[in-house]
Amino acid sequence: MPFRRSSLNHRHRDGHVLVWNQRNLHESLEQQPQRCFATRYFVTFMLFLGMANAYVMRTNMSVAIVAMVNHTAIKSGEAEEYDDECGDRDIPIDDSQDGEFPWSSALQGYILSSFFYGYVITQIPFGILAKKYGSMRFLGYGMLINSVFAFLVPVAARGGGVWGLCAVRFIQGLGEGPIVPCTHAMLAKWIPPNERSRMGAAVYAGAQFGTIISMPLSGLLAEYGFDGGWPSIFYVFGVVGTVWSIAFLIFVHEDPSSHPSIDEREKKYINDSLWGTDVVKSPPIPFKAIIKSLPFYAILFAHMGHNYGYETLMTELPTYMKQVLRFSLKSNGLLSSLPYLAMWLFSMFISVVADWMISSKRFSHTATRKLINSIGQYGPGVALIAASYTGCDRALTLAILTIGVGLNGGIYSGFKINHLDLTPRFAGFLMSITNCSANLAGLLAPIAAGHLISDPSKPMMGQWQIVFFIAAFVYIICGTFYNIFGSGERQYWDNPEDDEQKPALQTTVTTSPARLSNGSTAPAAISSS
Repeated sequence: MPFRRSSLNHRHRDGHVLVWNQRNLHESLEQQPQRCFATRYFVTFMLFLGMANAYVMRTNMSVAIVAMVNHTAIKSGEAEEYDDECGDRDIPIDDSQDGEFPWSSALQGYILSSFFYGYVITQIPFGILAKKYGSMRFLGYGMLINSVFAFLVPVAARGGGVWGLCAVRFIQGLGEGPIVPCTHAMLAKWIPPNERSRMGAAVYAGAQFGTIISMPLSGLLAEYGFDGGWPSIFYVFGVVGTVWSIAFLIFVHEDPSSHPSIDEREKKYINDSLWGTDVVKSPPIPFKAIIKSLPFYAILFAHMGHNYGYETLMTELPTYMKQVLRFSLKSNGLLSSLPYLAMWLFSMFISVVADWMISSKRFSHTATRKLINSIGQYGPGVALIAASYTGCDRALTLAILTIGVGLNGGIYSGFKINHLDLTPRFAGFLMSITNCSANLAGLLAPIAAGHLISDPSKPMMGQWQIVFFIAAFVYIICGTFYNIFGSGERQYWDNPEDDEQKPALQTTVTTSPARLSNGSTAPAAISSS
């Protein structure tokens, strides 16, 4: 049977059929299983924990390296200098916390960035493979590799030195490569459009949750842990990551249609709310159209700008807290996590606001994404500039950085979820491209900071001011580019009407056609019969 369009006149917004305006959807909602924890929420929760584990593995080295480095041995050398400009000399420099390795700031920058070299080269390959073969197993096994190799970090550092450690961190990065593109692809299959801001923000807020857990716990383990302190960081988090990976591979499934025990009413609700789900052949990726798409480049540059600024703070903030603000190792980890706690809480709040803005029809998808993203990128940019002028005021500096990084949570309801607006079916592939490019920009952050702060002939605070200014400039420029060229409309090159129909299925479109960005139409949902 050919495609049939509903004769009902349903409302649309920015190329999206609002879920509650779809035909028969009110019946689906009324028939929803009365359960506190629907299957899609369990999947969201597991993806949240996966993202948290990924960022634990990414950030624990930032705190561990402070405990690993022998600051006394290199203090007279070229790299490790404490700020000498503040008049408050009552703040102690605790050399009793010195570690085993005489690594300069420049070497520390390469160690911190080695993870990202492995991480970035797997983004696009996994984006393509996930589109063809599914995302779940790539994500689960990748994180399992990441977690197992965490056990080898202490062995590599002590036996192989800098380059042995870099090799292990590189392999960990390879294992973590699937996390973002595969998570995005699974969100596109599991989350209805009217829940995207909240569920997407909930999943990606796992990054902040992982950082909140990792930094203070890493500080405590470095000071009180076994095997010399800092190695216990990698042993403990390696166990946690391994347990999650096995649980994910056992209990999570690729999509609602392949889940063996999902309630049929929930499966129908999800599939009926997603365009082209489970009824058309997987179309080829429209490479040429994507390359010509300005909204895609808007996401790309916003993502690159965010990662450079975010990685600058995430990898260098513990070092700044010790070198300039003179916090102890134990308090360093706790206080370094405060900005990410603020980011986690704000991302949850602003995601509800974003979904209300769209659902209330007061704002289009495009306007919502741009407004929320502006908060997420201009906020930290301004805060970094302000923090660079706070001088020796530790409380004010920490307060400004906490507010700035907190506002950064807006990006999860801004550009970070925007891939799903442009193209629900190719969102994972688009995320693989933007995340790869963004992490290439992000891996430059610790290297640049390491070189900028390594000159002992220049004032330490002045060097950190340059680091903050560069990150702020990148945030603001890339956020502005997104505001000019970004879009919340589904793009014409993701039109289900252009797909070849499955030969063995009779299909009926149960919703009105969705308006695409070029003015053409596409069925919003299709059911097989």
